[in-house]
Amino acid sequence: MTTTLMAAEKQDAGQLLLEALEKRWKSYRVELKRCRAEFSNEAVHDLRVAVRRLLAVIELLNAISPRPRLQKLTRALKDQLDEFDDLRDTQVMLAELSEVVQELPQLHDFQKHLQFIEAKILRNLRKKIKGMESSEISKRILKTHEALEAGTNDDFESQIVQAVDDVYLSTRQRLDWVNLTRSVTIHRVRIVFKSFRYMVEIIHPLLDDYPTENLKRMNDYQALMGEIQDAEVFAQTLADYSEHTSLLDHQPVRNYYERRHAEAISAYAEAMNQIHTFWRSTPEEPFPWEKTK
Repeated sequence: MTTTLMAAEKQDAGQLLLEALEKRWKSYRVELKRCRAEFSNEAVHDLRVAVRRLLAVIELLNAISPRPRLQKLTRALKDQLDEFDDLRDTQVMLAELSEVVQELPQLHDFQKHLQFIEAKILRNLRKKIKGMESSEISKRILKTHEALEAGTNDDFESQIVQAVDDVYLSTRQRLDWVNLTRSVTIHRVRIVFKSFRYMVEIIHPLLDDYPTENLKRMNDYQALMGEIQDAEVFAQTLADYSEHTSLLDHQPVRNYYERRHAEAISAYAEAMNQIHTFWRSTPEEPFPWEKTK
């Protein structure tokens, strides 16, 4: 067992993942039931978070020991997340507009357009949510639970940390390929970093002296990349809308969002190397927080 792991009496890796699976599966079912009973923006948001956190456990288990059952679960939960993407993007844009529409009144019609789109998405989503949590997902969750209860091998703890090592390496590699003039390269980092961050959230109790403030720091780091993505989605959606309507004096709008996008890129550029403080570079090296002892 690697020396970075806590003693078995403090935290057993198999039990940790079993409890995480149980907790997140229960949360998913509670939020799904709530969303069906009181369909609202808040309920939809909480269900989306519950799906993502359940998916993180399944992805970690699949990284440790790939199985068709886990791969099918991963795909099913990702399909559910995809159902929320358009709503999430629309609501982010509406939140942005509520703050700038007074400064840029020519965006009033665009705001009304997005409110119409949001209402349409919510109507469709309400129907789709009624069909979520198929019996197949329940069966696969049950089988996964049973497999964890049956026990794990002696190297399970090391396999867990190795899985995080692997996804962190992928994140670092994508960071090396970042070109700040091509934001798609930043988006590629963000996709893999999400998996890394959620894995660490699950397994950090296994690690000696893990600084829990890192959980917030990783969330903030991911948010910086999300700001870039949000700015681009807004600009593209506005451009598509403008093709079919006329924005009076659109130059101030274009200038505002070009500036916002540039500021988001600049903020990430300043913070991008923080990623080196979140995990070890290789399995042979100590973790960053161990070096400061």
